[in-house]
Amino acid sequence: VQQLSGMLKELFQRARLEKPGQVDPRAAKFTLSLLEAMYDRSGTGYIKTRSAAAALIALSGDNLLAKYRAFFDFYAIPDGKKALITPGALRSLLTDLNQIPAVVGESCTLSCVEIATHSCFLGVLDSAVVEEKFLSWLRSEPALLLWLPTCYRLLATEMVSH
Repeated sequence: VQQLSGMLKELFQRARLEKPGQVDPRAAKFTLSLLEAMYDRSGTGYIKTRSAAAALIALSGDNLLAKYRAFFDFYAIPDGKKALITPGALRSLLTDLNQIPAVVGESCTLSCVEIATHSCFLGVLDSAVVEEKFLSWLRSEPALLLWLPTCYRLLATEMVSH
């Protein structure tokens, strides 16, 4: 948590330099508090780097495809010249992402994670999927992650003026 705190301070300090007046000086503290509520409820002082990265990616203002590719990069396992998502890695990603709605009481059960994992690997003969298949599955908006494209669409509509 201490290392993460330092990284968040640096991240938001850079953001303040790039966009003066648009970043709250308490952003690092608030973000760390949110990450602790999601991933360190028992107060151990430990948060997995991948979990924190997944949350930061999901909550970023980037477009959906960029977010999906970043998820793949963080959770994929190298396999020679390509990287693959295994069912275990996908379960880990979905469990981490499920903590975001859980912090506001909107989580899903562990069986939802299993159903979503199964749907990604439906019809797949191998024990892992390539990035293209993973992205295609995410674009189909699995129920467990429906909140992610919905939040993105809400954010995108804020920029529209008539």
